[in-house]
Amino acid sequence: MANKKSPASGWPTIQGDYISGSAESCVAVCSFGSHLDEKGICDAGAAICGSCKTENLGLEKLIANTISNPNIRFIIFCGTEVKGHLSGQSLKALHENGVEGGKIVGSKGAIAFIENLDAAAIERFQQQVEVIDIMESEDMGAITAKINECVGKDPGAFDADPMVIEVSDDEGGAESTEGVEAEMSAELALIHARMKTVQMMVTDMGYRNRYAAGVYSGKVEGIMIGLVISFVLLGFLLMG
Repeated sequence: MANKKSPASGWPTIQGDYISGSAESCVAVCSFGSHLDEKGICDAGAAICGSCKTENLGLEKLIANTISNPNIRFIIFCGTEVKGHLSGQSLKALHENGVEGGKIVGSKGAIAFIENLDAAAIERFQQQVEVIDIMESEDMGAITAKINECVGKDPGAFDADPMVIEVSDDEGGAESTEGVEAEMSAELALIHARMKTVQMMVTDMGYRNRYAAGVYSGKVEGIMIGLVISFVLLGFLLMG
């Protein structure tokens, strides 16, 4: 029998739109834009099953609940993709490529920015789980078959203690305070993404302007010092 570990106290540690099953199961199921028979999927052997509609806070909550349970070694991607957000494609990109500068590398989602997870949490997620991609499938038979397939090759708990992450809902309002995701329209998501990009560009311009001002100030100071030294030397020469 595969080795098992105790998950973090009170697992699942983050509230969300999901149903939890056995904490010792090696499989998590995410249906992204679809609402399937989550209880039936957990009864079929999944540790947790639910939707994930946003490519930022939604992914952060999913990852936090995954790495706080070392027994989860597979995540089955199923259900329909979420228009505009592309949370399925974004999570797959994060698992494959990670995050740079707060943005998921390779994500096509409108607001694919990660703010609550550090590099250690993302690396842990990448190492702990294998992605099983059957996106666009809502067939219970196909999902159950994949669960059984994963259980049959369960490698045992990940060789590390549960990693507990706090995920704040303060930024963006993409999800409700009760932990259930509030889906944003594709148009509004695009506006948010552009605002975020502009904000990052303005911040970058501020850094560049401060650097340029420092360089200019240094040049002026250097010229003044050079002139003073030149006049002093010229004075000595004239007096000599």
